[in-house]
Amino acid sequence: MSAGPEAEGSDADRQAWSDLFALASPAPDEQDAPARRGLFRRLRENLTKPRQTISPQLAGIFAPKLVTPETWEELEEALISADCGVDATLELVEELRGEAEQGRILSGADLSRALWVAVADRMAAEPPRIPLRATPTVILIVGVNGSGKTTTIGKLAHRLGELGQSVVIGAADTFRAAAIDQLAVWAERSGAQLVRQAQGADPGAVAYDAVASGKARGADVVLVDTAGRLQTQHNLMEELRKVAAVVRKVDPEAPHEVLLVLDATTGQNGLSQARLFHEAADLSGVVLTKVDGTARGGIAVAIRRELGIPVKLVGSGERLEDLQPFDARAFARAIFSPEE
Repeated sequence: MSAGPEAEGSDADRQAWSDLFALASPAPDEQDAPARRGLFRRLRENLTKPRQTISPQLAGIFAPKLVTPETWEELEEALISADCGVDATLELVEELRGEAEQGRILSGADLSRALWVAVADRMAAEPPRIPLRATPTVILIVGVNGSGKTTTIGKLAHRLGELGQSVVIGAADTFRAAAIDQLAVWAERSGAQLVRQAQGADPGAVAYDAVASGKARGADVVLVDTAGRLQTQHNLMEELRKVAAVVRKVDPEAPHEVLLVLDATTGQNGLSQARLFHEAADLSGVVLTKVDGTARGGIAVAIRRELGIPVKLVGSGERLEDLQPFDARAFARAIFSPEE
């Protein structure tokens, strides 16, 4: 008896998360194909709004007809509308135009596949990894208010717990009492230890205690929440630098990962956020959230092109399973291909 959709999705989830944290070898392509199809279907369903925004433009471009000079202008407009950014768009169109000149793209159907493959290659040259290479591996989570940081931490703790990893959560967002309470619920649900202090306490002290506690307990992972801040708030960005510096007093190699939680609906403003957070905290990756809203998805291309920072996780809903390791091919195909 073959596995049903629910079992297929569960197997795909576990494999994807194991691969992300380098806890298992990636499955061979022929064994992994059904699981990848399950993830693609779910992602495509969750990305209904972004596809409704960009697909009508692409559908006209990809209609069964020969590629014409007008095609390239239309494609430029569509990609810029999708938040890919001007520079990344021009590079993509130039590459695809070159393929057409060499006879590899003749029709709209050829262009459709060539586009999403090229977009996927730009977003991630290889699968994302957050290797658990230290005891503990310290992951600092940063971002602006309302981006989904606290929920992301909770879901990460839950997933790590499912994979048998021991987790400590540092509630270093001491300005928002609701964040601490929310993390307490996730910690109880996932079996993680929560390190917290009173509201208004020094965030650096909380981060220090969390990493020290994780080290003393032999925990596998320490997840450190930080207060939401606008990238233009200089004092708060300096505070973020301080938190990272305090963590290094416990482990000179920490934080091992710094993930920016980025609301995809912010469009090109997301690039500004990524740039300034990168300057303050040396980002290692992006968690792209709310892509099920009015986001158009191309911001992942722009950030990778401008800053070299990969998307490592993508959130497309409120459910636990709606936070997934980023699959560039599935993401690009779901947004930039009109195929059903």
